[in-house]
Amino acid sequence: MLTRIDLRDSSTPDVIDRDLLPRAEFDVETALAKVRPICDDVRHRGTAALVEYARRFDGATISRTRVPAEELTRALEGLDPAVRAALDESIRRARMVHRDQRRSDTTTRVVPGGTVTERWVPVERVGLYVPGGRAVYPSSVVMNVVPAQEAGVGSLAVASPPQREHGGLPHPTILAACALLGVDEVHAAGGAQAIAMLAHGTDECAPVSLVTGPGNVYVAAAKRLLRGIVGIDAEAGPTEIAVLADDSAAPRLVAADLISQAEHDELAAAVLVTPSVALADAVDAELRVQVTAAKHHERIVRALSGRQSATVLVADLDHGLAVTDAYAAEHLEIQTEHAAEVAARVRNAGAVFVGPHSPVSLGDYCAGSNHVLPTGGCACHSSGLSVQSFLRGIHVVAYDRAALAEVAHHVVTLAEAEDLPAHGTAVTVRLEGNGDGTGNGDVNGKAPHRK
Repeated sequence: MLTRIDLRDSSTPDVIDRDLLPRAEFDVETALAKVRPICDDVRHRGTAALVEYARRFDGATISRTRVPAEELTRALEGLDPAVRAALDESIRRARMVHRDQRRSDTTTRVVPGGTVTERWVPVERVGLYVPGGRAVYPSSVVMNVVPAQEAGVGSLAVASPPQREHGGLPHPTILAACALLGVDEVHAAGGAQAIAMLAHGTDECAPVSLVTGPGNVYVAAAKRLLRGIVGIDAEAGPTEIAVLADDSAAPRLVAADLISQAEHDELAAAVLVTPSVALADAVDAELRVQVTAAKHHERIVRALSGRQSATVLVADLDHGLAVTDAYAAEHLEIQTEHAAEVAARVRNAGAVFVGPHSPVSLGDYCAGSNHVLPTGGCACHSSGLSVQSFLRGIHVVAYDRAALAEVAHHVVTLAEAEDLPAHGTAVTVRLEGNGDGTGNGDVNGKAPHRK
């Protein structure tokens, strides 16, 4: 079922040609032309444009975007108790992990009388996008909201597409998850128009400083278009799983994990990297059996047979690590002997899942890790969503007169080297006379005597 890419005879196994590796087509650039007029319309017409796009794109009739508080309460009251218990546990574990990510302010004493403090300050207002469509993602509410709350963000707005079958509201499970987390501002808005609403603001939704959360190609395009007006986490593409496995791996588990991500989307990528032809053959056999029995059979078949999915044969595990680092998967499973040792050598991945009992599905819901991760090879330079995504580091510089005088000559020298003499003057003027710039003191930067 999976096509095969044989890299075993590569003359330079440490140098991987990324063009040889499977990857989904995700043309954000082309989508930009479609989302630009939508975003401009929302900027000019606000809620009226969102009402129109809800009808056009979602088939839903709404008059406002803000979900009434009583609908959040009603959704939580009607939530299946088993789903509520699972969400409660997901939230609990996510809070444990993300709370430990919070950084402390650090003060460095550079010289006597001169300090630099790095303060970590949360973004004031954040827009969190939760996709809707073929699947309902209350887990994405958890993964976006928890790190924002743990970072100390004071104002959160969640946007999720209106559902025709639910009276123009987002899916009730989404609303219930928001209520569980104490989020009271939820908007029935999806796609590029939701990102524009969050970025530009409307009469119902104040503009935000940062937008996070996954979505389709139009959401990604809107993020690219509006970046600068608003901060973004990433341009998330179709989900990806790569499994690095050897003969010790169980073919049944590998196949199940590949299928688990392939059921997301026809563009979902499922990649097996292995030095074992026997394992590759056994996984193919398992896929034929398991895919036939899967609920989303047709979607999975398209994903597994697409150009983005393949089995990559490598010379050995070292070669396999070079391939997975070049691929930089959103999710990377290590199913090998000494899996923890192999995992410790991984350089590029959104998240790494170690051994036979750490499937990606665990991370999707209840590991405590975050499932909003870089896709499309971006894991070679970007991280997944975390508390740090919602914090800004601010340097606070505090020097007294003596500390400034001690380094003044260096500042003057560098200012003159860059032909910016006023930079130097801004220092020396402070050292004249009594230090208030009114007298005639030493301007050569000599430090006064310290007692």
